[in-house]
Amino acid sequence: MRAKRRNKPKDTTKRYRINHQIRLPELMIIDENGEQLGLMANEQAKNLAQERGLDLVEVSPLARPPVCRIMDYGKFQYQQARSQGKTKKTETKGVRLSLKIGQHDLDTKKKQVLKFLDQGHKVKIELRLRGRERAFKSNAREVITDFIKNLGEEFKQDKGIELQGSVFTVIITKQS
Repeated sequence: MRAKRRNKPKDTTKRYRINHQIRLPELMIIDENGEQLGLMANEQAKNLAQERGLDLVEVSPLARPPVCRIMDYGKFQYQQARSQGKTKKTETKGVRLSLKIGQHDLDTKKKQVLKFLDQGHKVKIELRLRGRERAFKSNAREVITDFIKNLGEEFKQDKGIELQGSVFTVIITKQS
């Protein structure tokens, strides 16, 4: 049997042409302070950037003429990576309760939920009813509401407690 090969994830970081990689004859130049210097010959722009000890970076290659900026490219890359880390996607984490859950187990689940919420994630709380437990839907709703009350008041429910088949679910987030 042949082994499956995994595709490597593509690098989604945007690549910018810098200094000698820019080959077009005329460029629109913006200096390090954000002021427009206007149209300039490629060599003249490279020399200007070199005199200032900075890099010439092509920020908008599709514009005509292409827009280039004089900046410290290393610092620019660092700021881009930092801002990309801040816009991290929030996940929905899950916690399962049961109808006959003990107090210590509730405390453990509470710690887990608080940890997820502090990390900025949403938390989906589920309570699955099995067999004869399906007759006690009001008790299940009560277990979930008590659990949410024990968490504290700094959290909000996205929607009310929903019943889907034999599973009660509610999603909570941290109030901002």
